[in-house]
Amino acid sequence: MMRLTAAVLDAPRARELADFYLRLLPGWRVWRGQDGQDWVHIRPPGGGTGLAFQTEPAYRPPAWPSAADRQQMMIHLDIEVDDLERETARAVAEGARLAEFQPQDDVRVLLDPAGHPFCLYTETPQ
Repeated sequence: MMRLTAAVLDAPRARELADFYLRLLPGWRVWRGQDGQDWVHIRPPGGGTGLAFQTEPAYRPPAWPSAADRQQMMIHLDIEVDDLERETARAVAEGARLAEFQPQDDVRVLLDPAGHPFCLYTETPQ
């Protein structure tokens, strides 16, 4: 049996990036004592796949949008929100930056404190 437990994001300081996502994602908590300076694993309420963060001293943030001669993005997070404007403002207040390039009107691309792009979006009624 295999089970995906987390996506891991490198950062210059794992603890600081984990703290940002703990503030951003209500109810998420550190999983089973995996909380150190160089490795932190967080999970949503009720369990499920989480996020982990590891310190990488040689970390370079990815370029957004991508550019051939710059560090490429290897993963990004999509986070559903109820109110796009309100949650974008809250993410910025917690330490995210709004990306200059916004490819869609109904999605906001932000950069976390380590420079990883992530998207906020609302579910569109069908």
